[in-house]
Amino acid sequence: MFTFQPIGYARTPYKDAQQVPKGLGAKHEAEGVLEILSKYETGLTDIEGFSHLIVIWVFDRSEGFELLGTPPSDNRPHGVFATRSPRRPNPIGLTVVELLRRDGRILYVRGVDMLDATPILDLKPCRASRLRICGAAGWPKPKRERANRNALSAGT
Repeated sequence: MFTFQPIGYARTPYKDAQQVPKGLGAKHEAEGVLEILSKYETGLTDIEGFSHLIVIWVFDRSEGFELLGTPPSDNRPHGVFATRSPRRPNPIGLTVVELLRRDGRILYVRGVDMLDATPILDLKPCRASRLRICGAAGWPKPKRERANRNALSAGT
């Protein structure tokens, strides 16, 4: 069994999950703070050399999991691993944030999508050469487009 300990906590404007923008086209522009515990401050050395960080965190207020769920952007269920649902077998979240500045063990960031006081498990520098997110593609297509495709395939 794995045991994880937080390296810090997120300070965000979101007190309730309903406040976090969700669905296709949701903008994550909120600013927040990643407050790293004092004993890990040395691990932040040179982090300000990166414009973006990958934050690995815990859905600490999510209980249980569902293998199928209907996301806000669709009208049919999808597997949990094809969604960003908080109800996961291992309640781990991942967010890419923009690092605005560092003040000791406090990181000021933009792009938070987690609740206030969320435990942070790890930080990693985000390097465009490793994460090819600009050309990312996936199942979320407009409902109309999916309905047209399904109608065409049903007629064959």
